[in-house]
Amino acid sequence: MTARTADREEGVAEGVASADRRTRVTVLVALGANLLIAVAKAVGGLVSGSPALLSEAAHSVADSLNEVFLLAALRRSRRPADRRHPFGYGKERFFWSLLAAVGIFVMGGCFSFFQGVEALRGGAEESFDGYVVGLVVLAVALLAEGASLLRALRQARKEGGTGGTGALRDPALRTVIAEDGTAVLGVTLALVGMALHMVTGQVVWEASASLAIGVLLVCVAYWLGRDARAQLVGEAADPELSGEIRALLAAQPEIDSVEALFTMRMGLDATLVAARIDLVPGLDSERVEEVAVRIKRAVARAVPEAGEIFLDVTDADAEKAEKAAKGPAATGERGGA
Repeated sequence: MTARTADREEGVAEGVASADRRTRVTVLVALGANLLIAVAKAVGGLVSGSPALLSEAAHSVADSLNEVFLLAALRRSRRPADRRHPFGYGKERFFWSLLAAVGIFVMGGCFSFFQGVEALRGGAEESFDGYVVGLVVLAVALLAEGASLLRALRQARKEGGTGGTGALRDPALRTVIAEDGTAVLGVTLALVGMALHMVTGQVVWEASASLAIGVLLVCVAYWLGRDARAQLVGEAADPELSGEIRALLAAQPEIDSVEALFTMRMGLDATLVAARIDLVPGLDSERVEEVAVRIKRAVARAVPEAGEIFLDVTDADAEKAEKAAKGPAATGERGGA
């Protein structure tokens, strides 16, 4: 490994560590804001008897628990590889993000539906003082959630501009942005519902706001959970990155053709690369080994995300002839590489 390559990899590692620190601060800011807001909403909801405010309290409690999950993801995903986990712990980030999505669905969405249905069934009486308390709490919550959202968006914009593929690949930062954005919309819905309840005297407005908050939370939970699931089961690298790797391999003078390229994201900044390549004729076994090592180093140098690189050297003509002779049924293939 050359000194230039070592310096580049060290710079990438420092950049990742710096991004993790910024994300950790962003998550801690969101956690502190959600804990304070959850207490204020719960007290205000009990005092005023507002179903929308109680729904928002459950929303903030769910967000607080999810921030704890994200802090665990940031810490555990950076553990070094070991014998039982030779590819590292990068997918811990995706697992804890999935738990956060489940928390949003169960604690936030389901409780909001419950509050809305209960309000429609039994009605809800609120005093003028209760309205005032609820509206003040929601206004303060809107400011706090908005400030947290702006910080997360600034970090995403900054890292997305320098990272090329965007900071929203980070499930922790993506979850914080989704939570804070949903919180701003949820508080706005609760404010509108409570204000209309106060003006018209009809509890249906607050109940509808609570149900709308529930729908919002369920949709966000589904979106986050779907992304986390795709990453856990083995999502391929971004098409741009895969295209860059394929072009790099095809440009090597010793490679006649790239028969297949497989990639899988093993973490936020780690990608497994496996390629089936056909080398030019006339290379002996020792030369093949030297070429394979050089190509791997070239890919790792050009694409720091490629943490593990595997090359399968094959004879493309012989392989195609064998497949044609056996047929898809004999080889077990269903088409496509």
